[in-house]
Order: sequence, then structure tokens, then C-alpha cells
Amino acid sequence: MHTKQRTISGEATISGVGLHTGKTCKMTFRPAEIDSGVHFVRTDLPDSPRVKADIDNVVDTARGTTLAEGDVRVYTVEHVLAALAGLEIDNIDVELSDNEPPVMDGSALPFVEALVSAGIVDQDADKRFIEICEPLSYAEPERAVDLVVTPSTDMRITFMVDYHNEALGTQYTTLVNLEEEFVKEFAPARTFCFLTEVEALKSAGLIKGGSLDNAVVISDAKDGQDAVERVRAALDIKEEISVGKTGIVNDVPLRFPNEPVRHKALDLLGDLYLVGAPIKGHILAARSGHKANVELAKKIRVVQKKQQMQQKSKKGNENAFMDINGLLDIMPHRYPFLLIDRIIDVVPDKHVTALKNVTINEPFFQGHFPGHPIMPGVLIIESLAQAGGVLLLNALDDPQSKVVYFMSIDKVKFRKPVLPGDQLRIEIDMHSFRHSICKMSGKAFVDDRLVTSAEFKAMVMDR
Repeated sequence: MHTKQRTISGEATISGVGLHTGKTCKMTFRPAEIDSGVHFVRTDLPDSPRVKADIDNVVDTARGTTLAEGDVRVYTVEHVLAALAGLEIDNIDVELSDNEPPVMDGSALPFVEALVSAGIVDQDADKRFIEICEPLSYAEPERAVDLVVTPSTDMRITFMVDYHNEALGTQYTTLVNLEEEFVKEFAPARTFCFLTEVEALKSAGLIKGGSLDNAVVISDAKDGQDAVERVRAALDIKEEISVGKTGIVNDVPLRFPNEPVRHKALDLLGDLYLVGAPIKGHILAARSGHKANVELAKKIRVVQKKQQMQQKSKKGNENAFMDINGLLDIMPHRYPFLLIDRIIDVVPDKHVTALKNVTINEPFFQGHFPGHPIMPGVLIIESLAQAGGVLLLNALDDPQSKVVYFMSIDKVKFRKPVLPGDQLRIEIDMHSFRHSICKMSGKAFVDDRLVTSAEFKAMVMDR
């Protein structure tokens, strides 16, 4: 895998119709600056609004991946993204004269050829890889969909499909090396669908630009040629078509014996590129589609955010997710009011686990109470609030410029006293974060005993 960020040195333009909209679209690839990422630019709209290729912008996965920011949408982006991922291009603008990239021949190859013709160049900045250190998975048991990612030094994909169809059968493929295999072995693989799906897709207002020139259609209809005739009418095909001896309409020759599963791997590669960085991991997929791919990408995004937070924390203690040095970087509190010592785990935007070591040297023990030292309940609540502040601030792009003000504290319960020598383990869950207002709940434990619980509402403001 390339270690430097990449873009293109020139421009390249291709035109064609969108698969689902049927609209003619001119697409132009343009170079972009370091760390800018991938953006689709709608030049047909006033002010040419930009839609970032990001997993948080996915709004639909029905028969393709759709992105949106506000009211601006871009449909069926997965093949373009697969071309960028396969060529390891990090920063680029993709200008569109309409809302859907051209489908071309149904593969990623035309996009690859255009990008290569524009010239691919390294930029003076390192890539930021997402390294999968522990296995993670996503499954849809009702659809027999399974996705697993395991640690690897490179991006690898192993994919299996089994649709119980004689023409398709059980198919399997493995992508081991992007640089050596992608352009010749995966980019040419075309999209496919089953004969019985065509009418339903057409009646749903989709595949307006679909034809036998940009998709492999596989027969799965019991009424054979009658179904083909209905499809011919649905797609407004003038020439005669037939089921074919191979089980593929018109016996269209495959580019690879296992072309369908290679295209599924291509889709997966494009969908996962929405995480925004190349992945070092081995993805094992069974019967996955866009919906499952996107859900897996969201899980990988959590891993990415954790790694970014660790990199920012200036960690000196190998047993801590964020040690005291990292806390001092992000928190405005100082002695004697910084009441957490370490962050031991974070699930970004969802959960934080923190520790507070309670010692007899705490200044409040001088007066609470002489001869019978007990940590004040209000300070236990403050410890919970500060841990929540870490979770909240780390959800922001520039946490050092923000401060968290707590608006309300509800349902407070004190169950056990906290004494010198105890260690508080603080668990905070974020329930919602909208319009700068966050709702959280927290619990504090000593060993495994719950000592305090509360609910919070907080607001993020500029410092």
C-alpha cells in the first residue's frame, strides 16, 4: 500500500447516463489539496455545492449508495469510489453535471482509465491508515449476511456469494494486493442483477438508464422466455433477447468466471472508502450488499475515531487510553478541581470509562469530615460530569476551543460512601447530541459496587 497521500496531476472527463436516473451526466475529475478528501461537486446547482464522500453522509443504500448534505444528493457513488480506493487516491474533486455519475459499462474500469490518463501523483503528506487491531463484525442473520474484519498489514478482501441459482452458483474471490490486482482483476467486473428483479426495479422508478450493455442479467424466472419478453418491454429493448444457454440473458460472455462476486468485492471496496482513510485489515464477506457494507463502515469509523483520539492524547501510560497529560490538553480544569486521573476506554460519541483515584491527600478531606473523611457527593457528581465532558469534547473537531456547561443534573442517587483509598470507575453513556446540547447518564463504581448515578444535560460553547 502507498504510504503517501495521492491525487491526480491533471483533469479527466467522461460522460454517460446514470443507471437509476437515466440522466446524461458529464463527470470531471480534478486534483485536490492534501487532507481535503473526496468531494462530489454538483456543478448543475447554484454555487456548485459539495457533498463529502463520508460515511456520515450516507442516506440510502437501496440498489446503490446515495450521499447527501442538506438537500443536495448524489446517487450510486460506489463504482467511482471503488476506482479511487483501488488506485489509492485520497484527495480529489468529482464534478457532476447532474445527480448521478454515469454507469458506463457497469464496472469501475472506465473511471480507472480516466484517472490513470489524468496521472496519479504522490503528495507531500503521509496517509492516515485505519489499523484494525482487534476483530470486529456485522451480521444480518435473517439474510445470512456476515462481515468480519481481522487484523492485517494490508487491505485484503475475501468474498463469497451463494444465491442458490444454477447460472450463478456459489462464487468466491480474494483480493490480496490492490496495486497488483485491482486494475486488471477487479475493476472490469460489471454489476449484475436477476431477471425477476428487473421489472420490480423498473416499477420502483429505478434503472431508467439500465440496459444489457451496462449490467449482466441472470435468469432466475420459472417462466423463462415470457419473463424475458416482459423485461424487454420494461427496458424498451428493440432487438430480440433470449434466456441463453448459460443462464445469462443473451449469453453475454463473462469477463471472469466469477465476475459477479468480483463485482460484489468492488462494491464493498467503494462503500468502505467512505470511512475516509485506507484500511489495514482483512475483510471477510458473505452475501453482503450496500446496507451491510455501510453498517460495517460505521463500525470501522468508531475504530478510526478512537485511534485519532489516542494520537491526540500524548499518551505516556501504556495502560491508559488517555493519561493525565492528555486530560490536561483537553480539559480546562486544574488543581484542585481536576477530578479524573485517567481515561481507560472510549467508544466515540457513545461511551467513556474513566478513573479517579481518591487519596487522603485530597484537600477536601481536611473539612469533610475531620476524623471521618468522606468524599463529598457533589464532587463525585463533578467527576462524572468531567468524564462526560471528555466524551463530549472529543466528539468535536477542535475541542481545545470549546467548553462544556452543564444545564441540569437529574435523578441523582448516592448509594455508598467513597473513602480515601477507593478508586472510582466512572461510566458515562451519551444518549443524544443535537444543536450543541447533549444528554448523558453516568454511574460511579468502587470495585463492582455502584456508589453514585445521575443524568446530565450539557451545552457546548466557545471558550
